[in-house]
Amino acid sequence: MSRKQKQPADETIAVRAVRTRQGGVDLFAFFAPGAELLKFAEISRVSRNETNGLSGFQRKEIKGHVRSIVEFLDRGDVLFPNAIILAMSPTARFTEARGTKPEGDLGASQGGTLRIPLPADGSKAAWIVDGQQRSLALEGAQDQGLPVPVIAFVSDDIAVHREQFILVNKARPLPSRLIDELLPEVGSVLPRDLAPRKIPSELVNSLHLTHDSPFYGLIKRLSDDRDDAVVNDAAVLTMIKNSIGSPLGALAPYKATASGGADTAAMYAVLVAFWSAVRDVFPDAWGRPPTESRLMHSAGIVAMGYLMDRIMSRCSRQDARQFAIDALMPIAPHCRWTSGRWNDIGREWNDIQYAGRDVRMLSDQLARLDHLNSFGRKAA
Repeated sequence: MSRKQKQPADETIAVRAVRTRQGGVDLFAFFAPGAELLKFAEISRVSRNETNGLSGFQRKEIKGHVRSIVEFLDRGDVLFPNAIILAMSPTARFTEARGTKPEGDLGASQGGTLRIPLPADGSKAAWIVDGQQRSLALEGAQDQGLPVPVIAFVSDDIAVHREQFILVNKARPLPSRLIDELLPEVGSVLPRDLAPRKIPSELVNSLHLTHDSPFYGLIKRLSDDRDDAVVNDAAVLTMIKNSIGSPLGALAPYKATASGGADTAAMYAVLVAFWSAVRDVFPDAWGRPPTESRLMHSAGIVAMGYLMDRIMSRCSRQDARQFAIDALMPIAPHCRWTSGRWNDIGREWNDIQYAGRDVRMLSDQLARLDHLNSFGRKAA
């Protein structure tokens, strides 16, 4: 009589956890080494099966995003408190810790040990609902022991997984303007996708808050509801980023290099010199709402930023502001910021919109005027 061969028991991993319940479902909170997550949690990517049925729910890996997170994690001691959200199989077992509860305990949770199975067949007992890019990055980071917070709800129903995935990801991300305003206040090392935005954001802050700036009090910020603010901060930020990023930009010579950091003081000086000249040359158009002045409109700010690059890159004088005034004066009679029609482009002053085509058209016109009244005049 043959005996049935006994199957080996599944291995488990154990974590200290806190359990609570929501909507009749067990919910756990615990910490685990980031590199261990994918050993017991699966990324269930969305796909179609042979019968065209829908499988999984996760988007594809975003390699650039993962690489950016890895670079951030590999910079040394980092704070990375973003919780990974898992759906967990009911095969996980929780044992409540014995002992008296602390005085004043609210009774909302119980501490204990959560044992998560590692099936011998290679299947997983949990599925990542939110945080797949972070999980992939943690697996590839140098610090394999970095503990990360995990929130896990018990369910092996794919419909529930998809529902929670949609609910977690439908929330609106932070507005870009808010992030840009907060960046100058962040002293720690930033991820690769945020670090380049910090210096332009600092310059926007300085232009808005410093008394010697022509933009003092004129820039709209989410944290400041001044009635006299008329310029969109995103437009000023774009103007600065364009100048830093272009090889021919007026601010580009002062950006960080392998041998030294960025010279933000020099950048600020260039910005103040040029835009003070703009204010002086176009006094009737300065400081008015964009509905009354296209100079204060986002299209005007960005287009004039390209003109700043042309003019200030030629400046060799100590008095940069006067140099900019001398360059702007000849073109001023041809500009139509508050009324009239731009002759060479055939557009009414208030038809100019903050759209790529209009910004390019206005930028090209300003460049032509500058060329005719500087290089063209010298050639004559």
